[in-house]
Amino acid sequence: MDHKPRAVVGAGLCHRDRKRSVSMLDGCTPWPEEFVDRYWSAGLWRGNTLDNLLRGWALAYGPRTALVQGDIRLTYAALNRRVDRRAAGFRLRGIRPGQRVLVQLPSVPEFVVTVFALMRAGAVPVLCPLAYRTPEVAGLVRLTQAVGHVGPAAYPGFDHTAMTADIAARWPFLRRVFTYEAPGTASPYGGLTTDPSGCQYAPLDSIDAAPEPALPQSADQVAFFLLSADTPASPRLVPRTHNDYAYQARAAAERVALTEDDVYLSALPAESPLGLGCPGIVGTLSVGGTVVLVEDPDPAACLTAVERERVTVASMGPDVARPWLDALPTARPDVSTLRLVQLGGAPPHRADAERIGGAAPGCRIQHVLAKAEGPCLLGRPVGPDEDAAPGARPLSPDDQLRIVDGAGRDVPAGEVGELLARGPYTPRGYYRAPEENVRSFTPDGYLRTGDLARRTPDGAVVVTGRVPASR
Repeated sequence: MDHKPRAVVGAGLCHRDRKRSVSMLDGCTPWPEEFVDRYWSAGLWRGNTLDNLLRGWALAYGPRTALVQGDIRLTYAALNRRVDRRAAGFRLRGIRPGQRVLVQLPSVPEFVVTVFALMRAGAVPVLCPLAYRTPEVAGLVRLTQAVGHVGPAAYPGFDHTAMTADIAARWPFLRRVFTYEAPGTASPYGGLTTDPSGCQYAPLDSIDAAPEPALPQSADQVAFFLLSADTPASPRLVPRTHNDYAYQARAAAERVALTEDDVYLSALPAESPLGLGCPGIVGTLSVGGTVVLVEDPDPAACLTAVERERVTVASMGPDVARPWLDALPTARPDVSTLRLVQLGGAPPHRADAERIGGAAPGCRIQHVLAKAEGPCLLGRPVGPDEDAAPGARPLSPDDQLRIVDGAGRDVPAGEVGELLARGPYTPRGYYRAPEENVRSFTPDGYLRTGDLARRTPDGAVVVTGRVPASR
């Protein structure tokens, strides 16, 4: 049976309408028109918003399981219905199209529901690490003029409610706080309450209303903001459009041959570039697969989830990979269903592939370099009896990479220089950061990644370090 998602009329711009929307959100740098034409003509950008794509996925894969966390299971149809109702609830609570809302949630189904619901309501989610505290969150609220915050009332060791109350008292545009509580946990808010500064608080699970007609939205507009991993004292936000992110997730899913039979587990924060869209959560949903979410990347919890849900693809960072590998001989979980483990950070060693291969004979390891800004570089998946080929290749044939010296001149193949990139999923500037954009982007639109790299004889890219901070 053909499970390709069907289009939903009225929620995306067609090719002939694209010129009306390339201005993007105020404070963002648009792609030049010639590149817009190029990416449309190549079929990379397709004019459908991410939340509208979810409607199509729900039609195509309705009864299949979309999200799993412990005993919680959501089908595609149920996920889409919940997103519909929460989007209407956000609008009922005063969230308006174009407004920014910080999302600071653990890797739970409510993260996925909330992000898609905000997009469906026309708002722009700002995906914020759960580990951020008052200085960082206040900086993001100030930069984006966020009107809302979605996060735990409290999370182990930290009172998020007190943090948001303090920020709301200083920055009057923050006026809506939606508090998440784990299933079975009573919320401190029985309903809508208002603090002395005028900020309203409500439990996230109370944000529910009858679905409303779809808003007309442009896929060229910003879908959400990601935070640059290289953020210094002041935050650098990366605007990701519906068009560019849908393409990235789709291309990554194709690159690793994801299908509706795959079960994906991310041992990374849900908002991380690798865990969200390389192919991550969005890429898995795009093919009708199942996403397994874990709050705690502890090996015991993750390996139990792999065994219970028959996980086929997993992604993790090096700080998680090592404990996984160390736990395999003693925990002895059944991880034989794994076919691919994606590792961010440093390239894997052959010994790593051998250790995973001993527990999952058909499993291969893939090195992935993923940034919020792009580009996404993927190595060749290798098995336990193979040596990893040096380097990785860009996700898209339309990625344009240069390796340059300190004067901006291309260096010969094999020599080390700074990696520059531009392409269909690499934005042309940070949000509301004109001075930073002058430093971080070339006049012709290449991102200065800050990575030192060299090219191999066969054209792959090997990242060797970072450009000195004094650049």
